[in-house]
Amino acid sequence: MGKVACLFPGQGSQNVGMGRELFEHFAEARQTFEEIDGIAGRCLSKICFEGPEDELKRTINTQPTILAASLAAWKCYEWQGGPRPDFVAGHSLGEFTALVAGGVLAVADAVKLVEKRARLMEECPKGAMSAVIGVSAQDLETCVRETQDQLKASGQSDNEACVVVANFNTREQLVISGNPNAVAQAGEKAKAKGGKVIPLPVGGAFHSPLMVAAAEEFAGELRRAKFQDAVCYVVQNYDAQPAKQADQIKAKLSKQIPSAVRWCASVEAMLTQGVDTFVEIGPGKVLTGTVKKIDKSAKFFNIYDAATLKAAIDSLKETLAVT
Repeated sequence: MGKVACLFPGQGSQNVGMGRELFEHFAEARQTFEEIDGIAGRCLSKICFEGPEDELKRTINTQPTILAASLAAWKCYEWQGGPRPDFVAGHSLGEFTALVAGGVLAVADAVKLVEKRARLMEECPKGAMSAVIGVSAQDLETCVRETQDQLKASGQSDNEACVVVANFNTREQLVISGNPNAVAQAGEKAKAKGGKVIPLPVGGAFHSPLMVAAAEEFAGELRRAKFQDAVCYVVQNYDAQPAKQADQIKAKLSKQIPSAVRWCASVEAMLTQGVDTFVEIGPGKVLTGTVKKIDKSAKFFNIYDAATLKAAIDSLKETLAVT
């Protein structure tokens, strides 16, 4: 067995009921949810378990509830004897869970930071995002650049013409973000190149320059937060490079909100470092799906309820015993 990476999901993986089964079966999950509810000063666990879906989808609720469900699953994995990862990584919001798993942030600091991050991002100017499938990053960058140039030439402001490639999830599973009109026009160009374009149910232009104001205010929160050196390598969205030093991790995290999520490069970096086993911890299977598209030969596990927790830990322990 090679090295193990634990992955943590971001916004879009939420579902009503997430974490409830772990809460009902494991004291570790109950303690984690109760601790997080106390830190947040509101019942995030109830939103996780009961919704309603419209409330769960609001950024101000989505981000801290996914953090809560993911941390509960991580604590169960950790306390039930899951192998310590060599690397951790999270997709956008999931990076905060990864930082707790990597020993960089305390649970209380992660919850406070995500609560602030969610409020700031929800308050940002209206925006849009669309997934684009079947178009290379190079071709999509051309679509984006041409759209920006055309809109600016017609007298649109920088914000009105704003559209960027925001997520590089796999080589051909990308996301564009920005002003709704600019995103729509870039999407039409992507369709003309044979791509499939799927508008995403979000109200903000996440990971685009329209998030700069939120990022600047959030940087102040980060400066006040206590970061420790990591106990394992953390691969961050900003540059897809492994790091352990607290000051480096904090500096890159401060640039995350308006910058692209370089997920494909992050996975490739871990593969290059000898990772052959990926354990996605938290709601959904989105990240496992992306890793499969990047390298089908890797081993994959998902942990989101009691059955998947037991199956993953048993299999990982058995593999480690053999090797």
